[in-house]
Amino acid sequence: MANSAPVNVSDVIDRSKVNNFHIGVFVLCALCLIMDGYDVQAIGFVAPALSRDWHIAPALLGSVLSAALMGVLFGSILLSMAADRLGRRPLLIAGCLFFSVVTLLTARAQTVTELMVLRFIAGLALGSIMPNTVSLVGEYSPRTVRVPMMIVVGTGFTAGAAIGGFVAYWLIPNFGWRSVFLVGGAIPLAIGVLMYFLLPESIQFLVLHNKDRQTVGKWLSRVDPSVPISADTHYEVRERRLTGVPVVKLFEDGRAARTVLQWLVYFMNLLNLYFLSSWLPTVTGPLVKAAGASSNVAVLLGSTLQIGGVVGAFFLGWLVLRLGFVPVLASCFALASVNIALIGQPGLSLVSLFVVVFLAGLGVVGGQSSMNAFVGTLYPTDLRSTGIGSGLGVGRAGSIIGPMVAGQLISLHWQPRQLFLAAAVPAAISVVGMIAMRWAIEPEAVPAAEARVMVH
Repeated sequence: MANSAPVNVSDVIDRSKVNNFHIGVFVLCALCLIMDGYDVQAIGFVAPALSRDWHIAPALLGSVLSAALMGVLFGSILLSMAADRLGRRPLLIAGCLFFSVVTLLTARAQTVTELMVLRFIAGLALGSIMPNTVSLVGEYSPRTVRVPMMIVVGTGFTAGAAIGGFVAYWLIPNFGWRSVFLVGGAIPLAIGVLMYFLLPESIQFLVLHNKDRQTVGKWLSRVDPSVPISADTHYEVRERRLTGVPVVKLFEDGRAARTVLQWLVYFMNLLNLYFLSSWLPTVTGPLVKAAGASSNVAVLLGSTLQIGGVVGAFFLGWLVLRLGFVPVLASCFALASVNIALIGQPGLSLVSLFVVVFLAGLGVVGGQSSMNAFVGTLYPTDLRSTGIGSGLGVGRAGSIIGPMVAGQLISLHWQPRQLFLAAAVPAAISVVGMIAMRWAIEPEAVPAAEARVMVH
């Protein structure tokens, strides 16, 4: 017998309780992000050893460091738009398997050109991971835990980058820099296989795009087994399907100001994040030696930056629930600006150096995790991956510029103090961008009658 009343899947997910199915989705997304973070940051950790082995000049090394980020730029924009049309699941599985294979090939690179090409190709797939995992987690999270879950799972990227530093610290002296890429390519193969068998598609996406009702019912029953579902059940969501070019839609219906501001903040913060994560182990080598430690310890500063980001993401997630995104992120980037400026100050003890790097990571890296979750709340389902992906794509332009400009400045004999003072400026601009965001995020008024989409 057919159900007379349609089931609103948005309401079911909002009211659901976190169960083993939710946890499985979150864990798979987090694992994928951990290896995404590991692989994106791997080149920064191997940079000192690579530079010694191949005698790469700083300016050219900056280009090597930026090669994957250039690929991520295009992958974030193009593949996030594809995901809003084709679904989160196929893009995540294909992206994970693809960057795994290319990372394994990176371990066999013999020339700088070959290394740069492989890193660029890997970056294309790596760019699809963050927008789609954050979107999928948000679309499966109950309303009461949606924001913290998006932040926590998004922290997987940062955790992977932090783990990569410790792995590189142990692997490189024992097995050489190529081993870092072998590890970074092998593990995602297993994760991709798990995702193929266990990862669901976004239920909201399935309904909006009028996909098979049996598939909708299958996943919805896992979200909440108490929902009455039959072969004739009709499903709806509180949104309307959007048509046209997704990026253009980011500037319609009052979304233009928020889109421009989130792009500005992404650009400035990712410029800082990748300058620090790419060059910190190299630039701080003399500072570490001046503090009385081996220059190899500078690799651990890179991990400390990421650990600060992991701790910051959890702390910021707690604050966001109480104070809101805008004041928390504005304060976060202000903290980052101050501590980035302090990193290069002469005379810092080793302990003080680790502390200011930790606090800089809390602000820059932790702030990025919260920023991803924030942007995920600004757009409807059909624009969510595009909104996050376009912001990350624009931000990747900053992530490319940061390491490359730093390489040029180092070639011009800029000292660490000058480099880090200059890097404090983008964080200050991010503060201004977040304050301005307050006036750009008035809630959209979507009439209920227009917001319903039904699967028949």
